[in-house]
Amino acid sequence: MSHDHHDKVPAWSWLAPAAAGIMIGLKLADIISDSSAIVLAVAAFLLGAAVFASVHHAEMLAVRVGEPLGSIILAVAVTIIEVALIVSIMLSGAEGSETVARDTVFSAIMIVLNGVIGLCLVLGGRRHHEQTFRLDAASSALAVLGTLAILVLVLPNFVVAGGPSRFSSLQLVVVGGVCLVLYGVFVFVQTIKHRDYFMETDAEPAAETMLPARHVTLASSVLLPLSLLAVILLAKILSHPLDDAIQSAGLPQAVVGVVIAAVVLLPEGIASVRAAQMNRLQNSVNLVLGSALASIGMTIPVVTGVAVVGGQDLTLGLVPGHLVLLLLTLFVSTITLGTGRTTVLQGTVHLGIFAMFILLSAVP
Repeated sequence: MSHDHHDKVPAWSWLAPAAAGIMIGLKLADIISDSSAIVLAVAAFLLGAAVFASVHHAEMLAVRVGEPLGSIILAVAVTIIEVALIVSIMLSGAEGSETVARDTVFSAIMIVLNGVIGLCLVLGGRRHHEQTFRLDAASSALAVLGTLAILVLVLPNFVVAGGPSRFSSLQLVVVGGVCLVLYGVFVFVQTIKHRDYFMETDAEPAAETMLPARHVTLASSVLLPLSLLAVILLAKILSHPLDDAIQSAGLPQAVVGVVIAAVVLLPEGIASVRAAQMNRLQNSVNLVLGSALASIGMTIPVVTGVAVVGGQDLTLGLVPGHLVLLLLTLFVSTITLGTGRTTVLQGTVHLGIFAMFILLSAVP
């Protein structure tokens, strides 16, 4: 980040949630209609701007508190946005609402473990040849991530209580609880018990660790929740139009999940790639694995709670093609992140899997 970002609040970072708030107010007052193409285009633009503003303010707070707590703040902010988009579509009753949680969580895992980590390893490896990170951190995160991914996205295909690819209400409650507990223990280990596992091995130059000014930190503390609220309300406005647009384009319903995951992960993905190019691969690994873990560990408990309380149908089991890609991703990630050293070749493998994910999402 530049010195200016640490010394003052960028105008766009508060203008975005402010403009979003004005639009939401106009919509609630029935002054504008969400059936207008112009209104929807502006709402979509403001949604993207509010997402970037949210992540920017979370990043300011993350820099202030330091690693690894900073990565957790970013992951929580991104997950709140993801949950808001998923729940808004679930409650809207739009077509495919019963699978949007599965598609979004799966897409988030594929995007961060293949797309983002692939770019990090390719671009970072091209500049720095071979990069290193703490093996303790990666192995701990992958153990939890693999367990949660299999329990949530694979196991539903092999139970009978809830119907095809579904858990029963009791199973949803237990699975949501297990996800929350495992993620909570991981966060405890990451921030308290074994915090050193997730720290950079080499100290960064002072310019890279410059703390934001006090007024910048205070402003971000206020603007972060406001930006997240703007994202949640704009998501509600855009839920039906997004579903209609996907259907009009003749694309599978799973593309909705890909779009949601891509929107919420774009700013954090950029931050991860930037860190890898600066030879701070540990920070990239923390962000990438933290995002994937938060996507399951925090999203699924909320979604299962909404489904149980609201009597919503919830399909979590993956289709065969996506199931193969998930298992392949976990297997390759274990190899890639199992040595503590990475090269361009490993990044290229992940990008190859990511290309197949995009293909199968558009053409099942």
